[in-house]
This record gives sequence, C-alpha cells and structure tokens, in this order.
Amino acid sequence: MLSDQLTLLAGAGVAAGAGESPPWYIAAVPWIFMFVILWFFILRPSMKKQKAHYEKVSSVKKGDKVVTAGGLVGKVVKADDDYLDIDLGGGTRVKAVRSTIADIVPPGGQAAND
Repeated sequence: MLSDQLTLLAGAGVAAGAGESPPWYIAAVPWIFMFVILWFFILRPSMKKQKAHYEKVSSVKKGDKVVTAGGLVGKVVKADDDYLDIDLGGGTRVKAVRSTIADIVPPGGQAAND
C-alpha cells in the first residue's frame, strides 16, 4: 500500500515535468555569477595588493629604511637583484632576501600599516 502511494507520487512528478533539467546555459548562470563575485571581491584586490607590494620591494635602494617580514628594522647598506644587506645598528649586519621585505619606512616616520 505504501509502495503504491510512492509510485503514484513519483509518477505524478514525472508527468508534471519535474524530472527535466534546464538547458546548460541556464544551469551555468549561478556558477558564472559566483565566479564573478569571487573575482571582484577576493581575487582582483589580492592581485592588486600583491602587485603594489612587488613594485615597492623592487624599488628598494641603498639608504632606505626597511622592515623585514620577521620584524627586523634597519637601513639598507647594499642592494643586489635578489639580496639586501641591512644594517640593524650596533654593528650588526644581516643579508635578507629582497622578497622578504615587508615595508619601507618613509623618511622620518613610522612604517605604514597596510
């Protein structure tokens, strides 16, 4: 008896067209919309920020005061393509990979909090 009712309900759904799927271009609209939202609110701002940081780090030159990703603050003594020699004060010099520079301290100021 219960199986007869289920068969009737299943048959009624098929007869009403409930089993048909929409065309592929209609079904793709939500996926396209989600990708556009993801692009404009997450990926695009992240890529802009990354590009700005790369340009800032590539412009570091001798005499700039920098902050490393590890939190060390010092003055650039020598700048190569890939490495920077940084004077931390007190006769301490370290060699840092250029890409690990977190920020450049403006002359006479604090490091900006991005």
